[in-house]
Amino acid sequence: MITKPDKNVVRKKRHQRVRKNLFGTAERPRLNVYRSNKHIYAQLIDDVNAVTLVSASTVDNGFDSDATGNVEAAKKVGELVATRAQEKGHKNIVFDRGGYLYHGRVKALADAAREAGLEF
Repeated sequence: MITKPDKNVVRKKRHQRVRKNLFGTAERPRLNVYRSNKHIYAQLIDDVNAVTLVSASTVDNGFDSDATGNVEAAKKVGELVATRAQEKGHKNIVFDRGGYLYHGRVKALADAAREAGLEF
């Protein structure tokens, strides 16, 4: 009997492959995305200093929506992280999809962040 590999293990291997070429600096931080079945998280990371500059997620106190695991919630998180990033003076970023396919909630978050003023 052949067993299929765990989806999360495959995602982590894909993320390691992608991360070899992505690097965030203080001038151009990395926008990292993590999604679970119920929530989505985004954070701007300066890899040189190993510091999280800005973060937003569906579990934040300022997030006011009943549904947290859908495309609309991802759009709100994208807008929220973009506004927080611009308040701190960050406009140019590197997008890190976290090993997830660029589709659905991840794409919605990225598009909303672009529309809110971030440049990838």
